[in-house]
Amino acid sequence: MAIFSVYAVNKSGGFIYQYDNYVHRAEAEKTFRYPLDCVLKIHDEKVVVSFGQRDGIRVGNALLSINGLDVNGKFTADGKEIIEYLKDSTNYPLSILFGRARLSSNEKLMPASMFHSLFAIGSQLSPEVGSTGIEMLETDMFKRHCFQTLTGIKLIVLTDPRQSGIDELLRKIYEIYSDFALKNPFYSLAMPISLEGVPTYAEHLLAAFPSLYGPTHP
Repeated sequence: MAIFSVYAVNKSGGFIYQYDNYVHRAEAEKTFRYPLDCVLKIHDEKVVVSFGQRDGIRVGNALLSINGLDVNGKFTADGKEIIEYLKDSTNYPLSILFGRARLSSNEKLMPASMFHSLFAIGSQLSPEVGSTGIEMLETDMFKRHCFQTLTGIKLIVLTDPRQSGIDELLRKIYEIYSDFALKNPFYSLAMPISLEGVPTYAEHLLAAFPSLYGPTHP
């Protein structure tokens, strides 16, 4: 069991804080000689496998690193375009790591905004007056828990489906948000939290709730 991510979303649906406690398991790392025996393409500004599934490398996997150095979208660590770099035989042999594509902050913003809209729709469709909206979404792979504050801030936690004690965790997150952000005279409500010390508040939760967080899952 594990806590995967902690997000805070403002009343307009924008991220004001995010912390990922989940590291995707690498699908495959393999040393290649020229020519590369799989076909790559650019998709959503990332280099992904389009043909040549083998040895744990799957179609749709993204190229994550070359020779141990993380890539930046479709560019190598030193700024070279990956597709062109892999066409040069003098660069081989190469150790390439493939796996699930890592989402950027902008890519995470879209599902956050979508959940914000679903939350509002759920409140309106509820037959009960004063509905608090969607408090939990459950899938086979994860649960998404949501707590909305009186000021409209949504605190969202993604967890393993079997994880318990999330109500207590959400209350603690709200307490820490209040202490680190709302009590700071230089912080504007609903603005991104980028004050010194605030990016570590989720790490503080890791220490405060070790039984809730547990190890990350591959």
